[in-house]
Formats: sequence, structure tokens, C-alpha cells
Amino acid sequence: MEKKNIVVLGAGYGGMMTVTKLQRSLRTDEAKITLVNINEYHYQTTWLHQNAAGTIRDERTKIRIKDIIHPQKVDFIQDKVLSIQPKEKKVMLENTVLDYDVLVIGLGFEVATFDIPGLEEHAFTINNIKNARQLREHIEHNFAVFHKEEEKNPARLTFVIGGGGFTGIEFLGELANRVPELCEKYNVDKQNVRIINIEGSSTILPGFDEQLVEYAMNSLEARGVEFITGAILKECTPTSVLFEKHGMQTKIPTYTTVWAAGVKANSIIKESGFTTNQGKIEVNNDMRSPEYDNVFVIGDCALIMDFEKGKPYPPTAQIAIQESEAVAYNIKAYIRNQEMEGFKPNILGTVASLGEQDAIGVIFKSKKILGWKATVMKKIIDNRYLLKLGGFRLLLKKGKFNIFPRVNQ
Repeated sequence: MEKKNIVVLGAGYGGMMTVTKLQRSLRTDEAKITLVNINEYHYQTTWLHQNAAGTIRDERTKIRIKDIIHPQKVDFIQDKVLSIQPKEKKVMLENTVLDYDVLVIGLGFEVATFDIPGLEEHAFTINNIKNARQLREHIEHNFAVFHKEEEKNPARLTFVIGGGGFTGIEFLGELANRVPELCEKYNVDKQNVRIINIEGSSTILPGFDEQLVEYAMNSLEARGVEFITGAILKECTPTSVLFEKHGMQTKIPTYTTVWAAGVKANSIIKESGFTTNQGKIEVNNDMRSPEYDNVFVIGDCALIMDFEKGKPYPPTAQIAIQESEAVAYNIKAYIRNQEMEGFKPNILGTVASLGEQDAIGVIFKSKKILGWKATVMKKIIDNRYLLKLGGFRLLLKKGKFNIFPRVNQ
């Protein structure tokens, strides 16, 4: 049997898990596996809101790729993907060109700004380690400057978060928890700090259980968060945001606008000539591109329809990890000329953090949890992923074991 070249683009949840499963299931004489990623590390995307607020260190979120892959089975190339040429079975990187027999596209997402003026230039995002670090440093810098300046500028300590989905709400929880620490460090009265959430829908966390949404809002409001729902962001400048609600426009002076309200599939997909739906490849049941039977798509780049609800499944980490099992199995079947299996997401539950000691969630399809129980479940989910990815060694190194609530002295 001819040895196949398998190229995996992207070391996100789907890409990393696919590689780890392939290196366990394929023999070295069957395939050469190459993983391409722009960074030398994989990171927990679902932890970035903590990095951005400064409640955990960047190194905690990073996982060195070479600590996970088997060097005799997987080649790792740190490089930037420029384009894919599916007809020629080539991937163009910044520094080289790769040929492949089987391709896995897991290039992740990009921020979608919906052409809102000034948003791309002036708003902060929480889509990677670098941007999260930039936001954290910016927040602390403004506390330091506010402390020093004689004429206090309220805009320095006004933080506006656009988007009331999971990313926005989880960041709000972390930031609300971090503010007291920053106020103490820089001798700032907490009354000078404003945290404002602007959400276009009539409620935060659209589609989530109403009782849990109410709990989340009460929890965050108790820590100083202000909610403006049913409002559309119209413009962002370095010193303000403009939003519209009920036909009336309002300007908020702020030096910190965080955009957490839109993502799209990596633009390389469309630019490489693939037929797309909402910028993604609408994959077949076996996770392959309808146009190329040797191209598998995973994570944010794949569109999978939920026909019962008449809309695509959300591109969550949970689904990407499940997809990796099907993709790895089907690549092995493809190479060995065996029957492939179909994939359907199995939504086990959804948990949203509201800070270190608070959370909400729905598990086992319909069981609602909140508070400490939800926090514990969130950490169990995080730890389970670490265990699946790198075993007990990675779990002990990066896991979250602080499950008991802290008692204020």
C-alpha cells in the first residue's frame, strides 16, 4: 500500500484532537502526518476571556504542540497558510509548499465586524492569545493612568463590551471579578469603574434558558455590570462608541471597546475556490467536502445543518472535539478502503462561566445548573478535554482543580 501524505491545517480543538487520534490509529508505513500551525502552541480558546481579564496567565492557556504529538509519527511545521489549491492537492505556506493526499482543514475563525465603522481599527477582540494579552495590558494601563492624572477622565475606566453571547458574557464575569483587585492595586474608587454590555437581541445569551439568563444578569449586575439590550453598535472611535436603540443614538465615552459579537470562517476557505455556505464548507455526512473526496473539514470551517431546527449547529469546542473522532476514523477508513461513518453532533450540555465562582448551564439535555455546581461542571469539562488530549500528565500540569468556593475573610 502506498504511504499517504496527510496534512492537517490548524491546531485548534478539532485539528489537535484529529492529529492525536491519527497518530494512535495509523501505522508509520501507512501515512505521513503533517500538522501546520502559525504558532508553536495550541491554546484553549474557551479560556481566552480569562487571559484577557488577567485572571489566569497566558502560559496556563498555552499547550506546546510538541508536548502532544509523537515526533516519529507527526511532523510539525510552524508556518502561515496562504492558500489551498484543492485541484492540485497543494497547500501554499508562507515559506514552503506542501503536497497532500488527504487534507484536513481546521483553520478556525476570524472576527466579523459587519462593516461597522471604526470597529476593526479601534476595538479589542478576544480571538487569540496575543489579542487577549493586548487587552489585559490596555485595561491595566488605563487604571494606572487614571490613578496618576490630576484631572480624572471617566472614559479610561469605562469598558464597553459589544455582544452578549458566550464570549462577551464570560469576559464580563472575569472582568467584574478583576476590577476590585485593580482598584486596590491602583488606589481607585470602584465607583469610578463602569462595565457596559451592548447586545443587539432583546436579551443576553439569546436562545439560552430564560431562568438561567435572568440568574446570569442578576449575578453580573450585582458586580457592577450594566446591560443595554436591543441596541445596535453604530460606530467605534478610539475614545467612544455610538449605539442606537429605539431609533435614538447615544454616545458613550470610552477608551476600551471589546468586540465579542461576531465570527466567521477563515477567509482562506472562500479565497481558495471552495463552494461555501455562510463562508463555510457545508460538509457531507462523513465530514468531507462535497467537491473533493480527499478534503475533510472541521471546526469553524465546517457547516453542519441541524435539520430539526432548520439552522446550522453552532461551531463550539464540544462539537469540534466530537468531529475529530469522526474525521480521524474516516481518514483511516479512506486510506484502508473501508466504509466510513456518518457524523451527527451529540450536544451533551452547555455551561457558561460568570467568573471564578459562578456559572450557569444545561447538562444531560435539560437539567439546569447554576452557581457553584455549574462552576464545578465547567472545570470538569475543561479537565476532561485536557485528559483526552494529553493524558494525566497534561491534566496535572494544566488542569483546574480549585473546585471549592473561596470564603472571604
